[in-house]
Amino acid sequence: MQYPKKVVIGDITVRDGFQHEEKFIPTEAKVWVLEQLILSGFKNIEVTNFGNPNGMPQFQDADEVFKKIRSSKLVKDKMQDVMLTAVTIREKAIERAIEAKKEGYGPDRILLMVSTSESHHKKNSGLSLKDYWKMAEEWIPKAQDAGIKVNGTVSTIWGCPIEGPTKMEDAVEFTKRWFDIGANDVEHADHDGSASPDRIYKYFSMLLDNVDNPHKQIAHFHTTRGWGLANVLAALQAGMTNFESTLGGIGGQPANFVDGVPVTGTGTYYYNDPNNVGLVSTEDMVVMMDEMGIETNLDIDNILKTGKMVERIVGRRLRSQSINQGRIPKSMTGR
Repeated sequence: MQYPKKVVIGDITVRDGFQHEEKFIPTEAKVWVLEQLILSGFKNIEVTNFGNPNGMPQFQDADEVFKKIRSSKLVKDKMQDVMLTAVTIREKAIERAIEAKKEGYGPDRILLMVSTSESHHKKNSGLSLKDYWKMAEEWIPKAQDAGIKVNGTVSTIWGCPIEGPTKMEDAVEFTKRWFDIGANDVEHADHDGSASPDRIYKYFSMLLDNVDNPHKQIAHFHTTRGWGLANVLAALQAGMTNFESTLGGIGGQPANFVDGVPVTGTGTYYYNDPNNVGLVSTEDMVVMMDEMGIETNLDIDNILKTGKMVERIVGRRLRSQSINQGRIPKSMTGR
């Protein structure tokens, strides 16, 4: 079996993970998780979404979370090596990120997003693909002039929850277009768990044959049907070295019901059971990679402890097996 011996893992618990929770996660808890992620060695972390909090109340504290993590005494000596990201789907959110950066607490990187499915893209952004590309082309230089890197995400690569099957070749062309208009890196997202391992391998093999910057490609997998780690393995075999995940495997579509109040979110959930969805578990992925001899440069024991605390923060048992069963012993136990 052929796969890379070293990878980069970004954690997106505080943004993608918590956005699907139907109770508001306290600001102090979000900051605590961010601190623990940084202490565990993560260099790439998603913090929040600068979009309108009326529809996504989990992000009503976006500025405060950034200010608190920037001023944290616990991790201040590590912050120069950490890249903090905010999601900014539309112009007002990008403008908000730029202003926060100018004020000294804003993101190092923002995320823009397109879907190869026109229907999915319109539902997420409110714009047609044609208009969104035009908007991105205008705003990427503005963000970069403010010292902010830009990620361009491509979604619905393996299927759309609205339209059904999609063409993987379209995502390769979208990737090239992101770089053509100035994006610093590209995330390749299976946002609803549509991808099977064989198609993951086929897509990333095709992608890496068509780009000259494989280190700027990031794999983002959901595990709605339990295939998440199988998809990670397939991507590894294709040559991918950048991944992202969430503690406990939480996350997904923004909640449309928070603290007992219906909100717009992104509308009706795509899933039959919204409580049984999420991303690949950070804990399980790093433990698996450790067993495979893949270097992550992460403190796995602290990640497991943090994952256990995230269960207490959200108030239920989550989808990581490793925080329940622990790591495989590396030496004689003495039993």
